[in-house]
Amino acid sequence: MVSQSFRPPSVPLITVDPYFSVWSASDHLYDDHTRHWTNKRNSMTGIIRIDGNARVFMGKLELNEHASGGQPSVMVQKDLKVEAVTTTYTFEDDGVELEVLFTSPLLLDDLDLLSRPASYMTFRVRSTDGKPHEVKVYMDISAELCVNTTDQRVSWSRKSIDGGIEAMCIGTVEQPVLARTGDDTRIDWGYVYLAIPQSDKQETTIHSYQVREQFMKDGRLPRGDDEAHPRSAEEQTPVMAAVLDFGLVQDQQASQYVVAAYDDVHSIEYFGEKLDAYWRRNGMGFEEMLVLAVAQYDEIQAKCEAFNRKLTEESRVEGGSHYSDILSLSYRQAIAAHKLVNDENGEILFFSKENFSNGCIATVDVSYPSIPLFLLYNPELVKGMLRPIFRYAGSEAWRFQFAPHDVGCYPVANGQVYGENELENQMPIEECGNMLIMAAAVCSYEQNADFAREHWGLLTKWAAYLKENGMDPANQLCTDDFAGHLAHNTNLSIKAINGIGAYAILCRMLGEPEGAAYYDAAKEMAANWVSMANADDHYKLTFDSAEESWSLKYNLVWDRLLGLHLFPQQVIDRENRYYSGKQNKFGTPLDSRNSYTKLDWLVWCASMLSSKAEFEQAIAPIWYFMNESPSRVPLTDWYDTRTGEQLNFQNRSVVGGLFVRLLKPIA
Repeated sequence: MVSQSFRPPSVPLITVDPYFSVWSASDHLYDDHTRHWTNKRNSMTGIIRIDGNARVFMGKLELNEHASGGQPSVMVQKDLKVEAVTTTYTFEDDGVELEVLFTSPLLLDDLDLLSRPASYMTFRVRSTDGKPHEVKVYMDISAELCVNTTDQRVSWSRKSIDGGIEAMCIGTVEQPVLARTGDDTRIDWGYVYLAIPQSDKQETTIHSYQVREQFMKDGRLPRGDDEAHPRSAEEQTPVMAAVLDFGLVQDQQASQYVVAAYDDVHSIEYFGEKLDAYWRRNGMGFEEMLVLAVAQYDEIQAKCEAFNRKLTEESRVEGGSHYSDILSLSYRQAIAAHKLVNDENGEILFFSKENFSNGCIATVDVSYPSIPLFLLYNPELVKGMLRPIFRYAGSEAWRFQFAPHDVGCYPVANGQVYGENELENQMPIEECGNMLIMAAAVCSYEQNADFAREHWGLLTKWAAYLKENGMDPANQLCTDDFAGHLAHNTNLSIKAINGIGAYAILCRMLGEPEGAAYYDAAKEMAANWVSMANADDHYKLTFDSAEESWSLKYNLVWDRLLGLHLFPQQVIDRENRYYSGKQNKFGTPLDSRNSYTKLDWLVWCASMLSSKAEFEQAIAPIWYFMNESPSRVPLTDWYDTRTGEQLNFQNRSVVGGLFVRLLKPIA
């Protein structure tokens, strides 16, 4: 649970998938427009009328210059609390307290619920001065949520759905389903919805953003919907607006809610086939999904509250209050950077988008850092990350002996795009090691190796590749590709050695006789590594670099988590002592070449510290980075340790790796 004493760089509001995404990148919910994770506007607005006085609590109003009364006052924000699946803002003014809860129920043990594209906004009000107050709450969702650029034309409609739901929706006229790929993009097909349980205490309209002025003036909405459509999203920006009338509010809290939802029609193109979201797999329609979302509101809120408490308690016990803040902020981001679908055989596919990096889909070295979260709560999702890679690597389209980097550019997964498939631009050791370690991890934590047996030919090929090429890697990229090619990379060598050890684990689980030979080879390679990388009080960046060179050896974490014990404990202890002496204000740099670092790798290194006190001390700079960074974006994992400024990357799934301290070693 993140308290108001902690200032997130950007606050999650709606977090469903890489497209349906709304954040607040300001200190107060009313300081600026709400935004997509790319920081493009995805505006939602909230206004409260207390005894006829209007105050803004969400978004930045852009009123006509001749609007009566000028700019409205704001309702003072008193508190912000970010929990795993819920963000709660508290406001107070004019004798009334308003709580606004944003809940995206991304519960990893309930995949139907997790994949459902519905997010809740709950409004709770009460009197704080012992007097009754007339209260109305206005909120709207703009057409910006369904376009990539605001010059695109949109149209709208509404429907009363059986079950007592009033549903409004807006979508583009052209509907280019799955036609757009890329990184800094928003969805421009499908339909954004605002759904409200029907009652005599609410009004709705689809109209120009100027309806906000009318509500502030007289507390009402225009009769009927705007008929001037289709038109561009930037022309008198259309909004779906609702007014919730709380009537006379006393000191007992009253509550109403709305549902924001998105019908993306089709979710992923997978080797030429258009796949639907997981929740549709049994033929459920969008309206039926909305009915369930409303009918299960109380049950879902209770489940979310229970999980919020559970994660807060577990993370505090293992890593202290700073760690609890870090994980609470990371949880939704890690999951919502994915899309969950089924393939033609009914098997789960869990596609990541490599956000603000290159837009790749199902990137192996993005999955690798993310898996601690998913191993903790649902290892089946790790299999869902790996299946697309196995399918592509086993096809004639993949011509290399090592593992691929990706299977396309989101949302189209028709084959690798990274490095234009040229050999010199690949990550041979990196991706082979990642695939072997992830396969061994999911099988070990499930205590069942059937998944590895299904892909045994590829795993065996990649283990042999590492055995032949992994001890002293040639000049090539690793996952930290922004640092460029590097030969004799000692940390990459660790990955290769652990990858071979991971294969030995799978051999043992499946009764394959070559496992002992592979484990012995990994053990011998680890001993050679210690000698070749030694620099007295630490281990070098590359085998051939000067002794003062160094790097974070984050790949060592799997030696302990998988129970391999290939490297002596003194290697880990010596490295961590050395890192503490290199720490800047916001953390230890990635290596001796630059002052930038990677968020996930810092926590992986810290997780290998034996005591809770040491761990808390090691991650404290990360908390301060999040609290003070001038880069107001959903968590970046690549930043400068001196200034706290983002280098690149934001809203990536790799923050799932921050949960590594909660992951118990196999042995």
